[in-house]
Formats: sequence, structure tokens, C-alpha cells
Amino acid sequence: MTLPGLTTPVPDSVPPRPAAGTRMARVVMGFGLLGAFLPLVWADFVGLWGAGPAIWLLPVALILAGAAALECVAILAHRGLGPRVAVLVAGCVAVPLAAALGSPAFRAASGGGAPLTSAGWAAAAVVAAMIGALLVEIVFYRQGNGAIERLAGTALGLLMIALPMGFVVSLRLTGTPDYEGGWHRPGLAPLVGMIAAVKFGDVLAYLVGSTVGRHRMAPALSPGKTWEGALGSLGGALIASWIVFVALRGLLAPADGGSAEPFGGWIVHGVVVGAAGMLGDLAESLLKREAGVKDSGGALGALGGALDLVDSLLFAAPAAWLLWVLSFPS
Repeated sequence: MTLPGLTTPVPDSVPPRPAAGTRMARVVMGFGLLGAFLPLVWADFVGLWGAGPAIWLLPVALILAGAAALECVAILAHRGLGPRVAVLVAGCVAVPLAAALGSPAFRAASGGGAPLTSAGWAAAAVVAAMIGALLVEIVFYRQGNGAIERLAGTALGLLMIALPMGFVVSLRLTGTPDYEGGWHRPGLAPLVGMIAAVKFGDVLAYLVGSTVGRHRMAPALSPGKTWEGALGSLGGALIASWIVFVALRGLLAPADGGSAEPFGGWIVHGVVVGAAGMLGDLAESLLKREAGVKDSGGALGALGGALDLVDSLLFAAPAAWLLWVLSFPS
């Protein structure tokens, strides 16, 4: 409704614009996190103090998985599906840890990183965690105490957070085949390529959507997301994939000379991983909308919580992992 001479009608399709202060706060926090993360990437890349692949980055994955699990419990509790905190947090930490411990590249300095090995251990850890959750409910069972609801919430948390974080770790430990029955040492390209595509896509989606976005993509789930922002996200993912797999290919390749690229090259990687990242973001928006919360938490200030930070990675990591598996000879 408008008042003639006083207001101008605004089309319903135009999403709300974030305040300039909010944009600046998110940019500052984003650069702050990047500044803290890049030294760890460098330390992992050079093997600082003799450390093997993932030694420096694995703690980051475990902390994020545990923090995201805590926030997931709080979100699901709004719908009566809150898992037991200790059970879900332990499961979400154990799965990426299993992905690391199950990889030859993590256990031995000369080990190669077959991708199926690490992912297989992560999948087994998910089953073990679910069995553990069932055992806990059996031991503490009281009729009508919500065991089924907690188990359903636990299963959702394990599948949405724990297993994808296992794929994140597996990407760091995925080597390239030497075509003689062995594997080259892991390089940083699989992990860095996935994170760069998703996060650069996130940045461009936010900048494009908040400035020129006009057509809402999913108004019922996230009124601020627009189709213009989605195009910006895919563009960012493509640019980042080109940088990692073309411009920086030599730098991020395995130290022993192995070289490979994901199935379809940087173009397919950018499109598939970028689209998967957007889907992960929308999936978390669905949970938050159902729970009636704006952010998963407040630990990261303007960026929200840990789950808000990793949501787009949760769907992108399995997609990127699959592209790498498909690129290797059977």
C-alpha cells in the first residue's frame, strides 16, 4: 500500500537490502577468517615442522564439525528433534577424524591417497556413530521420552554435517594416480579448489545480490537470495576454479610431480561445485526457517555461526570428491 506523493511502490519481487554497516561487518569478519586460515594452509602445504598432509588443517575441520553440531542441536530442538548433545558432537568429530586416520597419506610419509579409502572410513564411522546413538537410547530408555525424535535428529546431523566434513578431509588426502598401480602424494588442489569455488561464489553472490538483485530465488526459504546473486555465485565459482586448476596448477600440484584435474576440468568443477554450494546454503536455510531462527549461532558475529560458515561446503565437498574420483582411471 502506498500514499500518493509520499512513497514509491516497490515490487514484491525486490528482496530486502542489507544495511551498509552489515555488509562492511561481514566483509571485515570474512577477511579476518581468511587471514587466520591462510597461514594454516601454508603450514600444511609446506609440511611445517615435518608435519604430513592435513596435520595442520585437520584440527580446523574437527572444531568446525563440533561447533556446527552444537548449533544443529539447538536448531533441531526448536522442532522437538534435538539430539543428545554429547552423542551428536562426538559423532560429528569422529567421522572426519576417521576419514583422516583411514587414509594412507595421513598415516605414512610416503603413503598415497586413494580417495575411496578415506571416504570408506568416514562412512563406517557414520554407521558406528548411529549405532552408538541407538545404544545410548536403549540404556536410558523411558517410555515416551522422545527417543525416536532424538534419533531422527541425530541421523540428520550425521548425514548433513559429519559425513560431508569427512569428504572435506578426504579431499585434502586425495592423491593422484601414477598409472602404475600407485598414488602420488596429495596436493592442495582438490581441497583448495572446492573451498575457493564455494567461498568466492558466496562472496560474489552476496555482493551481486545485495546491489543489483531483483528477482527472488526462494522467497519462502530465504527472502534475501536472488537469481542475480545465484548467477554471481556461479561466476565466482568458475573464476576460482580457473585460478586453482589453470593459473595455480603447478603450485598446488603434488610435491612428487603428480598432476591431475577433476572430471570435466575447471568449467565442470565450477558449475557443479558452485551449484552444490548454493544448494547446501538453501538446505540450512530450510532448517533455520522451520526452526524460526535467523542464524545458526553468533560465534562469528555478522557471519552468524559455524554452521552458517560451512553450510555451502557440506554439499560441495561430496560433489568435488566425486569429480576427482571420476577423473581417475578405473
